[in-house]
Amino acid sequence: MTMTTTTSTTMHHTVLESPLGPLTVVSDPDGVTGLCFPGHWTRPDRTTFGPRVDAATDETLRTAAVELDEYFSGKRQAFTVALTPAANEVDQALRMLLQAIPYGQTTTYGNLARQLGRGLSPRDVGSLVGHNPLSILVPCHRVVGASGRLTGYAGGLPRKRTLLNLERGTLDLAATLW
Repeated sequence: MTMTTTTSTTMHHTVLESPLGPLTVVSDPDGVTGLCFPGHWTRPDRTTFGPRVDAATDETLRTAAVELDEYFSGKRQAFTVALTPAANEVDQALRMLLQAIPYGQTTTYGNLARQLGRGLSPRDVGSLVGHNPLSILVPCHRVVGASGRLTGYAGGLPRKRTLLNLERGTLDLAATLW
């Protein structure tokens, strides 16, 4: 007798076109678990994304697509799509701080380190921010160096600059080509 085992994946992903290039959005049944760019330097293993689906076939992915379109067109400043990244206590606390940074404004890694406490240095926080699995949705692009200079961004500094300029109203993304 041969036994067949069926495995069901709960993860799936879609690729959305955006003014910053294609965005891969990964979700599970409870929410978005990841959003990354091509060349994302902290990109997770693609085999964990699950099968590719059309965003229109999944409520979470459809919501993410609509909200990202609204964001890029200047009609949305905060996201409401459910977010369910794998995270420990420190990652969760950092995500809350990142989500509290007002649209169009920035904070520093040092400021976040002070708010988090736990003996974390600005460099430690930079490493944690650099591994944010939810680019744009959790606005890690709003974190800058102590002098106000743009520093690392997993999607690349040109994208970070573009996102900040979009939020400050100094850029029309329709004119941006990637």
